[in-house]
Amino acid sequence: MEFGRSGKRYALLLAAKDSEYVKKVYGGYFNVFLAAFGEEGERWDLYRVIDGEFPDMNEVQNYDGFVVSGSPSDAYGNDYWILKLCFLLQTLDAMGKKVLGICFGHQVLCRALGGKVGKSYTGWDVGIRKLSIMKEVAPCFFLDDLGETPASLSIIEIHQDEVYEVPLGAEVIAFSDKTGVEMFTIGDHILGIQGHPEYSKDILQNLVDRLVNMDTFERDFADKVKFGLNTAEPDRKVLGKDMPELSQGTIVSPPV
Repeated sequence: MEFGRSGKRYALLLAAKDSEYVKKVYGGYFNVFLAAFGEEGERWDLYRVIDGEFPDMNEVQNYDGFVVSGSPSDAYGNDYWILKLCFLLQTLDAMGKKVLGICFGHQVLCRALGGKVGKSYTGWDVGIRKLSIMKEVAPCFFLDDLGETPASLSIIEIHQDEVYEVPLGAEVIAFSDKTGVEMFTIGDHILGIQGHPEYSKDILQNLVDRLVNMDTFERDFADKVKFGLNTAEPDRKVLGKDMPELSQGTIVSPPV
């Protein structure tokens, strides 16, 4: 996908509201994504699609790529902003624009382009999950910078929905023992990832605590997740970019 070339312009389509923790520690999810995928010399714009903020359709041709974030909403929901996002993603696909979808973004990409998504048959997946990479799909455009395609990657996950069926023409390039479609591609411009390569472990730990307080998770389940986080590390080199743990407290304001 080659996100990260100097002088390029990208847009983050943010489908979640900033948590108090992420605002305090990182200055918002925009900075989390910028730290994960941004490079010096690029321009990144923020559109809070969950609040109805979308790029002007006359401006989308000026972007080199788009990232669709995760969300607490269901990708198969019929909220107006979700339907509008689906239309935008169909337009971007028709234009051949590069689009990276993460978690909800992965699922809504699938839905918009003709696939099927829904609740996972096996329940929540939370923690660090080992993905098996399908080597026969090589060369994988987004793993080119890693040299030889790895057999597996470990990635942070938190989701209860999943892709049932990928769109026509899509290729599944990664799966796990929990989820059949962990990553898919369409041509050289669409990439969906069920996990969260942008997350650091503290972000997931805080999210798990909030879900416990909301009675979404039992405390015993949360404790098992935290134990797993203490005994494993996610791979921080994904999408051809070496992604160190985020520097807490580093705040970058979104461009106007």
